[in-house]
Amino acid sequence: MKRGERVSETHIMVLRYPSQGHINPMLQFSRRLASKGPRVTLVIPTASIYNAQASSINIEIICEGLEKRKEEERTEDYVERFRMVASQSLAELIEKHSRSSHSAKILVYDSFMPWAQDVATRLGLDGAAFFTQSCAVSVIYYLVNQGALNMPLEGEVASMPWMPVLCINDLPSIIDGKSSDTTALSFLLKVKWILFNTYDKLEDEVINWMASQRPIRAIGPTVPSMYLDKMLEDDRDYGLSLFKQNADSCITWLDTKGSGSVVYVSFGSMASQGKEQMEELAWGLRKSNTHFMWVVRESKEKKIPSNFLEETSERGLVVSWCPQLEVLAHKAVGCFLTHCGWNSTLEALSLGVPMIAMPQFLDQTTNARFVEDVWRVGVRVKADEKGIDKKEEIEMCIREIMEGERGNEMKTNAQRWRELAKEAVTEGGSSFKNIEEFVTEILCS
Repeated sequence: MKRGERVSETHIMVLRYPSQGHINPMLQFSRRLASKGPRVTLVIPTASIYNAQASSINIEIICEGLEKRKEEERTEDYVERFRMVASQSLAELIEKHSRSSHSAKILVYDSFMPWAQDVATRLGLDGAAFFTQSCAVSVIYYLVNQGALNMPLEGEVASMPWMPVLCINDLPSIIDGKSSDTTALSFLLKVKWILFNTYDKLEDEVINWMASQRPIRAIGPTVPSMYLDKMLEDDRDYGLSLFKQNADSCITWLDTKGSGSVVYVSFGSMASQGKEQMEELAWGLRKSNTHFMWVVRESKEKKIPSNFLEETSERGLVVSWCPQLEVLAHKAVGCFLTHCGWNSTLEALSLGVPMIAMPQFLDQTTNARFVEDVWRVGVRVKADEKGIDKKEEIEMCIREIMEGERGNEMKTNAQRWRELAKEAVTEGGSSFKNIEEFVTEILCS
């Protein structure tokens, strides 16, 4: 049997955690895997999917009876409820495939669901953990897990291997005691393969150190091919969304604005700001006197000041959703005011857009430090003693990037990281080769 025939008979099952920020990178990785020849099935534990377009891979929905997380529900409670339902449903799906001609050989799973390794092992599959956070953040978790860092920290400065010195407010909130969510510390499960959504030159020293401890591969950035290497012609957007989409109005509005004149503002699908912070952000945008597009989820619209929309109607657009990649790639966008979630950070780096960092929780604080001081592609808004980012600070940061000399340097740096991202996923690049080698290892295992 020829190698090509063996590859095409290899079935890789991919399990994604049901939040938008987790669905997108695994979907893109699945497409990259499928382009190498194997049969790939993306398993999504939710039925609430809009715009399902993933022609190169198969999609299976499990846990259709599982209720969504309620706003008042603790993370730990939801994760446990989800685990109980999803593990049984996943096992049933794997067993169903084992009775067909498409028996799965390996389960690639979101590291947010370490219990999936137990399901895979019990049913005779190899497992691979996929990390949706940066390698730097995972190193921090690893050091905590190994006892090299005690938590919670109380004000001291932490020095990490091959990383800049990090103060307490640079560390993930799970480390500094601001969050009760401890599920992230179970990520560092010993498995056969560990995959990171990053690229070698972005985190070279951190990746090299982590590779000396565990068998890791950088396979990112997981951004649709047409924004980077253009090797997959049908790969123009993510194609799966938990949100109803209406892209036309956003792009039509941007088309009327000058090059680099718009501040794009979005805090992802999970971050939630209080009324006071929303008001400070609103007036900071107004005071900056720039064009802006601000994504505000429908459930949070009541926090916007009552007269804000009227006062800024000529300069701003507030929407409940937008196609973020298409917006970031638009010539009118001059900077990205972001919570610094890892997907958003990678997308901005991949599209050469400088950032204003307003991190909220978990890994975002560490990402923000790297954005400002390591990659030098943005500035971080300095919060007051109550943890509120004030309008004056927000205005100053916007002006610094949009108008200042330092902003020009950030734009140049952002373009350099974009070129390195393209290099990583193009044929012969580090991530391209890592994915090929991963498929080869699966074939030979």
